[in-house]
Amino acid sequence: MIRSSNLMILGAVGVIAACSGGEGNWSGTITDSAGVVIVSNTAEGMWTPSNEWTLEEELKFGSVEGDLEYQFGQIGFIAVDSRDRIYVADMQAQNIRVFTSAGQYEQTIGGPGAGPGELGPGVAFLVMGRGDTLFVPDVTNRRVNPYAPDGSEAGSFPIELEKALPMVWRGTSTGIVACQVRPLSLPDAPARDSMDAIVLYNTDGSVTDTVFKFPSGGTLNFGGGTPEINLYSPESVWDITGDGRLIYGVNNEYRIGVYGQGGSLERVLSMPFELKPVGETDQRVVMAFLERAWTDAGVPPQMLPQLRQIVHFGEFFPAFSAVLAGPRGSIWVQHVQPASELSEEELEDYNLIEESGAPQWDVFDAAGKYLGMVTMPPKFAPRMIWGNQIYGVWRDELDVQYVVRLRIVGVADGDTGAIELSSQ
Repeated sequence: MIRSSNLMILGAVGVIAACSGGEGNWSGTITDSAGVVIVSNTAEGMWTPSNEWTLEEELKFGSVEGDLEYQFGQIGFIAVDSRDRIYVADMQAQNIRVFTSAGQYEQTIGGPGAGPGELGPGVAFLVMGRGDTLFVPDVTNRRVNPYAPDGSEAGSFPIELEKALPMVWRGTSTGIVACQVRPLSLPDAPARDSMDAIVLYNTDGSVTDTVFKFPSGGTLNFGGGTPEINLYSPESVWDITGDGRLIYGVNNEYRIGVYGQGGSLERVLSMPFELKPVGETDQRVVMAFLERAWTDAGVPPQMLPQLRQIVHFGEFFPAFSAVLAGPRGSIWVQHVQPASELSEEELEDYNLIEESGAPQWDVFDAAGKYLGMVTMPPKFAPRMIWGNQIYGVWRDELDVQYVVRLRIVGVADGDTGAIELSSQ
């Protein structure tokens, strides 16, 4: 356990930093607090023009017309198996499509329905488990559907909403399947716990461990009365690494912790940031998006005023939008993108889900030191970092969706660093 010796901790930090990939000077500070390494960064990164990481597109597939297999309605999450095959969840088609590493269509898994192996509306998450078993959470049908590597259905296990609502799923290339669950309080069945939990699943659906518990965020409030949507309220953001470490932070401040497999806090990294107020333009654009989404989902016009009443806005934007575990133990932290900072042209097809996070990502090395910023392509929404590649969704000027794979240039193929904090 790292806390056993402060000297050992600081020595380990030096070892990690030596293989972190940053060659420039670092202007932050490292301190120790009761055995926890505190890494305080400045806005000046360590990268120089000669060693900074950049991105290049190496694959894109999708289609406006032609073969239906390449036409996507609403892409959810993406998974990759041990053969580098690409699995794409289409929320609109209610199926999973499988492509080769080169983007050639292979097969379709699932389809609309409630029967064995079929999928309900809104299926978004995909998680690749051990042995290339694909897990597809299906909240509508209240179950998780596992699929074998050949695409055949492999039974299911229940999602028990009366116990907890699954919020976020994560998977790693080492086969870890993790889920954030939130107690769901109903009028006739109040929640017995107010804490979210991150739990690990086995291939048979059994929970193997609860790795972390934390206070539930306020974005979605199911307090037993009228539900509420509290946009830009503090929310927990996390990812998990291949060796089971947890990267976790509450986004009301730029402060992110790394936790060991036993749930002990090992280190904390921080960055200076400036609070941005949520203005009238931001609220107007977001409400317009929500009303379009409700209308597209079949909500009658007379219901829209009632739905508007459940939406509330925080005073300030969060400090960051998302975190991802990257290559060589790096930690990637996404900036927030206020709608008021976009051009009129960009606002024409604004998508709150895909564009609340900015293209800019801060990258920290395995020691928590700030390397610099990576800017992803416009209209590109990353889903995961897998090895030295980033998989995500790109939308063209017609709002047509494509699967895109970017390569992180500057990280050698297969180089995950001597200190492995990232699975992906």
